[in-house]
Amino acid sequence: MVVVAAGSGSRMGGSVPKQYCLLGGRSVLDRAVECFLNHSRVGFIQPVIGPDAASLYASASAGFINNDRVMVPVSGGDTRQASVLAGLEALAGCGARYVLISDAARPFVTQGQIDRLLAALDAGEQAVIPAIAVVDTLKKADADGIVETTVSRDSLFRVQTPQAFLFDVILSTHRDHTGDDLTDDAAVAEAAGIRVKLVEGNPANVKLTLPEDMRMAESALQTPRTGTGFDVHRLEPGDGVMLCGVFIDHDRQLAGHSDADVGLHALTDAILGAIGDGDIGDHFPPGNPAWKGASSDRFLAHAGMLVTDKGGRITHVDVTLICERPKIGPFKERMKQRVADILGIGTDRVSVKATTTEKLGFTGRNEGIAAQAVATVLL
Repeated sequence: MVVVAAGSGSRMGGSVPKQYCLLGGRSVLDRAVECFLNHSRVGFIQPVIGPDAASLYASASAGFINNDRVMVPVSGGDTRQASVLAGLEALAGCGARYVLISDAARPFVTQGQIDRLLAALDAGEQAVIPAIAVVDTLKKADADGIVETTVSRDSLFRVQTPQAFLFDVILSTHRDHTGDDLTDDAAVAEAAGIRVKLVEGNPANVKLTLPEDMRMAESALQTPRTGTGFDVHRLEPGDGVMLCGVFIDHDRQLAGHSDADVGLHALTDAILGAIGDGDIGDHFPPGNPAWKGASSDRFLAHAGMLVTDKGGRITHVDVTLICERPKIGPFKERMKQRVADILGIGTDRVSVKATTTEKLGFTGRNEGIAAQAVATVLL
């Protein structure tokens, strides 16, 4: 197995080549290597890196650097072809029958994709590549961006890596074509007259090339998580209640160690539940005098910060206030805005509702106010 990580990633921009950038908290290179390490038929893995990338590689390879199946990296050349040849030469003495060659900028290779490539080699093919049929209409344009003609998409395919070959065959063809400027290893095989077999590719196995590719990859890695929260506080004589960060004049107030904002307390618990990080009492113990009379926006902001620290984002929150009095309707929009401001999200991702219990139970008797909340997080 050869993993080509010698490119500069200039189209991605930035000072660090894309293969060493973090994707969901791990380097792109680490993710690219992981799938091959997890496959039972992949033996040695030979990384090929840029001549000045040793320190970047050391940082990016923390997840596998001590794995004895991963060889010491070798330096690549000025072209992709030269880099692949360097990797193949490094493996020349290992006795491999087959070799997979993949770009380090493809972190979403699947086990099934590897299986299909190896099955075709087992069936007698010498060169096998994953491909996806072109479905978009294709246009040929001049230098000014004016369409010259429509190109037929029949029999056209987008090609991916890893690509699979008989080891001796691809090594000898790379040696014979060192001066060519070919964009993938299948082209090297084609130049030598070797038949190249297509197998089904995977649309998710994108090559990270442009900044928007990295953003889409981050989104693809995020998993929706949902948490729920519930809170109750007793009503006592006073001059008003704090609900979802908004003070409402009232002839009673909510009793509690902090400002007793049931809406924000329930929502804080919902967010903490979504990220599996305990509950509000774990983070802000009610017996701690530091939180005596504390504004509950601090609790909610803390929960939102924990989501950010884990590389996630809050996609939607929903709070339902349960009480007979005070009437919540006139304040709902202000509550939505306040919650959105605390969490740093748009009001279109915040819902605040209110209901009664038809004068049943403790809320129906005006003894207290309850709130339930749901939070959805991409983590």
